[in-house]
Amino acid sequence: MSNFFPDRVVASTELELFVVAALKRTEHNLSHQNRKYGRVDTTAAFDHLNTDQYAVFLYYLSNSIHQLEGDRTLASKAYALNKALHGLDVFFEVLLPPVFILQHPVGTVLGRAEYGNFLFVYQQCLVGVGLDGSAPVLGEGVVLFGGSTVIGKSVLGANTWISAGSLVIDTSVPPNSVVFGRSPDLVVKPTSKNVVQNLFQSGKLNTPFDK
Repeated sequence: MSNFFPDRVVASTELELFVVAALKRTEHNLSHQNRKYGRVDTTAAFDHLNTDQYAVFLYYLSNSIHQLEGDRTLASKAYALNKALHGLDVFFEVLLPPVFILQHPVGTVLGRAEYGNFLFVYQQCLVGVGLDGSAPVLGEGVVLFGGSTVIGKSVLGANTWISAGSLVIDTSVPPNSVVFGRSPDLVVKPTSKNVVQNLFQSGKLNTPFDK
């Protein structure tokens, strides 16, 4: 942080509490990911050189500073560092779920919304409020493929797959659906594929690290 933001030196002691909290949340997250580099045998393995994982860690760091009532400037630096390193914009006040996956998330913006667990997000995705300030609600097990957008009063049911380039505005989508196209001309089809079973380790969670 001191190298990227040379306004002052950030001492390691200032970050210790928040780094510990962020690491716990990251390890908990990874332990439920069914991916070859998310787990080693049955143990969560955080690799700071895996940029997808490091982006998750830096989000947790900024959010942990915020939740634990740390210095707001410090939280802003962690948020800005994530944005600079990974092209990912998730403000520290945004609450992402205990378990989610970022797959090469360059250009992705996750704004104010209600996010369900087992979220899977690719590159250049946008989630945010509408012109009237209404925020989307994403159920458990939602996948946002590259270039997809969900804004406004949209409600995505559990186990919803938003296809690449789709635009969902002020639309309710039923559970177990695949979405194609752009509002108001969306095409919604049922699916038997299961996000949690296919992409994550388990649908049963231990107590999450909320802070």
